[in-house]
Order: sequence, then structure tokens, then C-alpha cells
Amino acid sequence: MNTKWIIGALVGGLIVFLWQFLSWSLINLHSSNQKYTPNQDAILEYLSTSLTEDGSYFLPNAPKDATDEERQKVMESSLGKPWVQISYHQSMQMNMGLNMVRGYAADVVAVFILCWLLSMMSTVNIKNAVMISVGIGLIGYLTTQYSNSIWFEINSMPDLIDAIVGWSLCGAWLGFWFKK
Repeated sequence: MNTKWIIGALVGGLIVFLWQFLSWSLINLHSSNQKYTPNQDAILEYLSTSLTEDGSYFLPNAPKDATDEERQKVMESSLGKPWVQISYHQSMQMNMGLNMVRGYAADVVAVFILCWLLSMMSTVNIKNAVMISVGIGLIGYLTTQYSNSIWFEINSMPDLIDAIVGWSLCGAWLGFWFKK
């Protein structure tokens, strides 16, 4: 580990973090996965009286101790009917500062790993740094967001854009930085 990796990771992590900020706020790419309903107050009221624990719920579902036969029956009786995935929390907490620090720290660690991989290459230039960075971004996207979109029918296009744009920008920086 050397200073070049640390500076590369700190700046590269900032680039990825800033792209994520823009994507989620000013550009609002992810709005299709955060839709509004005018019935939100009634829905929240009902959920607060029906759910007793924080967690993720998939409805319809069978109880944890259900037999395979009971699970199959629930799934068959649900075909063609509505379904929902809920992330429920009894109390909204806003700790934007801590969340941003954690997000930036995660980006720095990810970019540090990328710096380590790039350091193993005999020649680093902007082109191959961008290609490797985008490849890593796509690996993350394909194994997380895209896989979830297959099963839960979520629009993952904003996440694909994030993987390509954010990691392309980071790769361009690292290609420039490691070329020196």
C-alpha cells in the first residue's frame, strides 16, 4: 500500500460518491422506484397497526414454519393477484450526515480495491482503467441490482446507468492518476 493508492481511493471514492449524489438527487434517476401514492397516510396507518417488527416483507407469503405443500398452495392461490415487497420501519430516522459518511467510506473502500487491482497491471492508462472500472461496476450491478430486478420486477436501468457513468468517471481519474 502506498500514497498513490490512498489518494487514488480518496479521490476516486469522492467521484463515485458525487455521481451517486447527483443520480439520486439533482438528476433523480431513481424516481421510478420511489413512486408517490395519495393514499400513503392510510397505507402507513394500516401497516403501523398490522406490522410489529422492522424488516422486509414479501406478500403474499407462507409462515416460516409452513410445509412445502402449504407454501405451494399459497403461491398457486396468488397467481394473477397483487403482490408487494415492503421495507417497514416503525420510526423514520434521518441521519443524513452519518449515512453520507458511511456511503463515502464504502465508495473509498471499493475504489481502494480497484487501485490494488490496477497496481497489478504492467501498464495503466485511461482506456484500460476505464474498462476495468466499468467492468467492476457491471459485476456489482449484475450480481445485486439486476438480480433483484429479475425476481422483484424492479426497474434497474437507473442502477445500470450508475454503474457505467460513476465507474467510468472513476476509471478516467485512476487512469490519469496511475499513469503519472
